[in-house]
Amino acid sequence: MPDFRLTQISDPHVARRQPKLIENFHRVSEYINAKRPDLVVNSGDLVLDGPARRDDLEFVKTLHDALPVACRYLPGNHDIGDNPTQVGPPPSQPVTEQSQQAFLSIFGEDRWRFDAAGWCFIGLNSLVMNTGLASEAEQFDWLASQLSSTNGKPVVLFLHKPLYLNSPDDPELVATSIRYVPMPARSHLVEMLRAVDLRLVASGHIHQRRDFTFGHIRHIWAPSAGFIISDARQEVIGIKEVGLVEYRFQPNGFEVRHVRAPGQIDVHLDTLIDMASKGWQALSVIVRRALTLRGQHQRLDRGLPFGGVQHTWVPLGDRAVGPSTGFGAPS
Repeated sequence: MPDFRLTQISDPHVARRQPKLIENFHRVSEYINAKRPDLVVNSGDLVLDGPARRDDLEFVKTLHDALPVACRYLPGNHDIGDNPTQVGPPPSQPVTEQSQQAFLSIFGEDRWRFDAAGWCFIGLNSLVMNTGLASEAEQFDWLASQLSSTNGKPVVLFLHKPLYLNSPDDPELVATSIRYVPMPARSHLVEMLRAVDLRLVASGHIHQRRDFTFGHIRHIWAPSAGFIISDARQEVIGIKEVGLVEYRFQPNGFEVRHVRAPGQIDVHLDTLIDMASKGWQALSVIVRRALTLRGQHQRLDRGLPFGGVQHTWVPLGDRAVGPSTGFGAPS
């Protein structure tokens, strides 16, 4: 009986200036090299700050190109920016057509469909939903055409943000609205999916491993391949650990295996922010001394642009963004 083996990795948040995250990705790469699945899907947040650091997007693409199997990609909020919600404040780094095009120029796609082992696999850009951008309508039109041609096959949906916490009717809350596909796009998407035999929704974003079923649809939240978030910053919903997810599909069903690659470590977001903050403080001292020697001392507490990045602390709801880090943990 033919089968199709797929490995999902999510939220590696690779950045050249964060060696711990690169090391975790290398451990995942070694595991994939040993297991040799048919396909790897990265469900988003490939990097820490894609809109500000295109070089990190290019760097993480080279890491995926080095894998011995084919890869498909979906963007996360750290790759192209975030989408607005009905109840929360506007995102400080909203997704734009320009940020999407930058992603496409490197990865070649931000949505896709293919068939294998009697299943239909669809990947969607969840960050464009609810934005009102032209690409949002284009994606929904594209999705309608893909759903109309599934020919009764069971469907698997991949996207960065989970559809919802527990059910499609979950209310949007100010504190947690950025975690899930926002309303009203969520309702529209759920209604479209009722027309097909949707069996599995695979996502990431939350940095917690979770596996639950609503109705006949199984929902898998892949953990971050990069780091975990402390309980003080985010309540426990599933399991907080780094890792990946393995799937095996056959015409009559599928299996899910929750995996931690040998050598992966639970890097904590707080330590990454602390390291970045200390690095910025040291750089501030160096620059301050240099400016003083030149008689051009400036107030650095206002933030100085280096390489086009504004090094200031910016609140994102209950997320924290560190100077030059691009950190924005899902709340």
